[in-house]
Amino acid sequence: MATADLRKGYLLGLTTFCIWGLFPLYFKAVEQYSALEIVTQRAIWSALFGSLVLLLWRHPGWWQELLAHPKRIGVLMISSVLIASNWLIYVWAVNNNHMVEASLGYYINPLVNVVLGLLILRERLRPLQWLAVAMAALGVALQLITLGEFPWVSIALALSFGTYGLLRKQAPVAALPGLVVETWLLLPIALVWLLAFGEGASTQAAFWTDPQALWLMAAGPVTLIPLLCFNAAARHLPYSTLGFLQYITPTLLLALAVLVFKEPFPADRQLAFFCIWAGLAVYSYDAWRVVGRSAVA
Repeated sequence: MATADLRKGYLLGLTTFCIWGLFPLYFKAVEQYSALEIVTQRAIWSALFGSLVLLLWRHPGWWQELLAHPKRIGVLMISSVLIASNWLIYVWAVNNNHMVEASLGYYINPLVNVVLGLLILRERLRPLQWLAVAMAALGVALQLITLGEFPWVSIALALSFGTYGLLRKQAPVAALPGLVVETWLLLPIALVWLLAFGEGASTQAAFWTDPQALWLMAAGPVTLIPLLCFNAAARHLPYSTLGFLQYITPTLLLALAVLVFKEPFPADRQLAFFCIWAGLAVYSYDAWRVVGRSAVA
């Protein structure tokens, strides 16, 4: 792969994961609204903005291919519910001072993917993968024992996003068209909820001039721009490299939680994180080793 392509890939990858890691700054700007209101607005404006992007940046044949495989639409219906659930839990966590738990969820997400592969796809785990999963399980158990609370936010985020990724593998639609179709499927529900229960600027006559309304409308580009960067980065970087870069997101999230928003991060919770970080180190080493063998072969 050419050096220029690698440089471009790293820049796009860093941009993607940094934007995702800094998402809490956006959600804090609209925290006066409920998580459900924010997610509803996010679905609506993502659908509109995504449709515009699809018109400008064509993906030839994706719609015909989707119609030729109607089962994929059914899978996208389920995945749309999962991604909306993930958004809802994440926004609630950020705006209710559970960002540390949210970062934990995205740290353990790769290991949850390994477990889902074992349980659903009947994949066989390598010894180091078993060790990595065991370390992550130990970290969750430590938090349960020492803090007396189950990290439901972390587990729910990891499971919802992991299952979402698994389903999207079963419906091989390009990332942007797939996300746009998912938001289209959410659009009727979002509009009905907004008309019936909407609480914010969306229900006001002065919607188009209200600064907070503009923040809510920005949910469309805020959602889709990093996805476009991710798609471009994936074309210029080895997927294993992209996998390592993903840890930027929960690291920034944790830093914002502790350093900016002053969420508590006691020693007991640090110990749980240490176990999971150790598991990720083992997982990353195993992935790097396998990729290296494949390259030699």
